Amino acid sequence: MDIEEAFKAFEHYDLWLIIIGLAVLATAVLPRLLAKYPLTLPIVLLALGYAAIALPLGLKTPDPKEHGSIAEHLTELGVIIAIMGAGLNIDRKPSLKGWNGTWRLLTITMILSIALAALVGWWLAAFVPATAVLLGAVIAPTDPVLASEVQVGAPGEGSEDEETEDTDQTGHGEEDEVRFSLTSEAGLNDGLAFPFTNMAVAMALAGAHPSNWIETWLLMDVLYKLGVAAVIGLGLGYLLARVIFSMPAETSLAKSMIGLGALAATLLVYGVTQYLGGYGFIAVFLGAVVIRNYKRKHEYQDYLHTLTEKTERLLTALILLGLGGAIAGGLLEPLNWQLVVSALIIIFIVRPVAGIIGLIGFKRAPWRDRLAISFYGMRGIGSLYYLSFALNEEDFEGTEEIWALVTLVVVLSIFIHGITATPVTSKLDRLREQENGNRHQKNRK
Repeated sequence: MDIEEAFKAFEHYDLWLIIIGLAVLATAVLPRLLAKYPLTLPIVLLALGYAAIALPLGLKTPDPKEHGSIAEHLTELGVIIAIMGAGLNIDRKPSLKGWNGTWRLLTITMILSIALAALVGWWLAAFVPATAVLLGAVIAPTDPVLASEVQVGAPGEGSEDEETEDTDQTGHGEEDEVRFSLTSEAGLNDGLAFPFTNMAVAMALAGAHPSNWIETWLLMDVLYKLGVAAVIGLGLGYLLARVIFSMPAETSLAKSMIGLGALAATLLVYGVTQYLGGYGFIAVFLGAVVIRNYKRKHEYQDYLHTLTEKTERLLTALILLGLGGAIAGGLLEPLNWQLVVSALIIIFIVRPVAGIIGLIGFKRAPWRDRLAISFYGMRGIGSLYYLSFALNEEDFEGTEEIWALVTLVVVLSIFIHGITATPVTSKLDRLREQENGNRHQKNRK
């Protein structure tokens, strides 16, 4: 964007202030007001962005294809803040056994989702192989930004540190498997989608045949970048945890400012990892988990969570405003029946089937919970980030069509998953409470 374009962007500055102000007000007020209704904050923000462009106000349409760099970095910031929030909220300590559901979702469900979505993109949407693989990669992440209805709550809500009668045989407390699995999956698979996105970029650059790119991809995009992410995330996360929790704070204002430590940790871990060529998303989540498990009961944990959550919501509001405006400006115009059917297959078949297969034999949750985990793999801002990133890196055939398809998947997910998530999880909670009550009565007898 040159200087002239920058001035044009501020041509309707006052109008945009009003619209953004409405979005921020909605973000602050609506979550509690909408709790009992089949409507969610992301739907309202999307509609507000759509109306801002659709109404004759003279506002310029935000176009992620035209301004790919802005789209990439704004969604990137939204995702890393959300990932930090997810890691800070998880009470369950990392372990092979306790996180078994997460490992299944990452190693089986995610790979199957990528493969099946790529097959849909190649067979039904008629994408070339590189674009089909890109489709599979960008819709793979379970979004940590929009899936708050099916994620764990603030630190300490259902903590395994609390000795309760609901503690199961593995020592975990009331942090239920549905919310935990989806939160931990979202925190990690947003980063693990990167190697597959880079695979699609390599295919677009060097050709679809694996012999043209497989060696470099395995060495650099898998081994090196994952290794850097793990080392920086764990190491720098530990150092930052020591710094944050050693900071003196006596007054209420000083304690509230401790929350900035979460934002600082997010930017530092992400920036250092990216500078060294690693995957910043993975490093941020690992760093967040380290911080969460350092002095777990310290009061600073709540301040870190609070600021992260507020920042995440504000960024989400801006991103959804822009997405709604882009849709009003014609982002979905390239859709045809093949692309619409592809989106429906991805939402209703690809993720649920991959989730069910990945959780076969998973004993920690009954089938009703496993079905919920399989269905609520929400697609959202992470998908928009990966698509923007890949298209900024290399030219792909079918750019207009893949933008329309991925946007439709995200919109469908916002409506379908968003509207049904609260009633479904509430029903699961009631059933779980009934079973626990019945079990306790039997134990007393």
